[in-house]
Amino acid sequence: MRQRELPAWVGVVPFAAYTLVFLGVPVVAVVLGAFVDPATGGVTMANVGIATSGVYLRGFGSSIGLSLVTALVPGVLGLVLALAVRASPSLRLKRAVATASGVFANFGGVPLAFLFVATLGSTGLVVELVKAVGVDLYGAGFSLYSFWGVAIVYGYFQIPLMVLVITPALDGLRPHWREAADNLGATPVQYWRHVGLPVLAPAVLGCMLLLFGSAFSAYATTSALTSGSLALTPIQIGSFLNGNVLSGQENVGRALGVGMIVVVAVLMALYALLQRRVSRWLR
Repeated sequence: MRQRELPAWVGVVPFAAYTLVFLGVPVVAVVLGAFVDPATGGVTMANVGIATSGVYLRGFGSSIGLSLVTALVPGVLGLVLALAVRASPSLRLKRAVATASGVFANFGGVPLAFLFVATLGSTGLVVELVKAVGVDLYGAGFSLYSFWGVAIVYGYFQIPLMVLVITPALDGLRPHWREAADNLGATPVQYWRHVGLPVLAPAVLGCMLLLFGSAFSAYATTSALTSGSLALTPIQIGSFLNGNVLSGQENVGRALGVGMIVVVAVLMALYALLQRRVSRWLR
């Protein structure tokens, strides 16, 4: 007797239920709460107004600026590293880099903050070593606890993350494209200018969008490193969750969350468009 086959959509039900409970419901709660007056329970735009002004607006600016810097610079460095590893004939090296990238890309929070404090803090190992040869980093204006110091810390996990996400796109570069370019007399620069980079451009931009989202939502590392002294939106939201709020501003944290949701939604839409372009070359 022939077994009855289940509809194809049945396999999606567990994932859909998981997404609804752990993503959909919290998002709806945050969005609704952002427009509620905690005193009267009525609808208000005051929370959004506060979240888009003053220190909170600067927090969005700092978060977006930090995310841009730590998406572009680590994105380029990660791309160069991935290309160099791909060009190597050593399979062992490729596996080692892939394994190390997976570990480093997921290393963060308090351990990462402590690692950089011990090396680049005001009395860190590297700072003391260069001071011994006459270079005072902190005297010259560097600080690990500033915008650029945090950007350096983010590079620790952003560069290996770029290596991980861009490697499949690099595998989409067909060897016969390079052979055809060589046979036609093209130089390596001409190949990358007219073939390699145009093909990789959507994938590289998509990967940088992922890096932007990763940096934009990062919380634990910066919180542990700066103790909240740097105005970033995730840290400001964390302050509200910890109960550090003024009277009548209990839902401003939710309004900040809505702002982050909007930014991430735009990133996801752009990433989906770029992925459609990339998928043509990976078939």
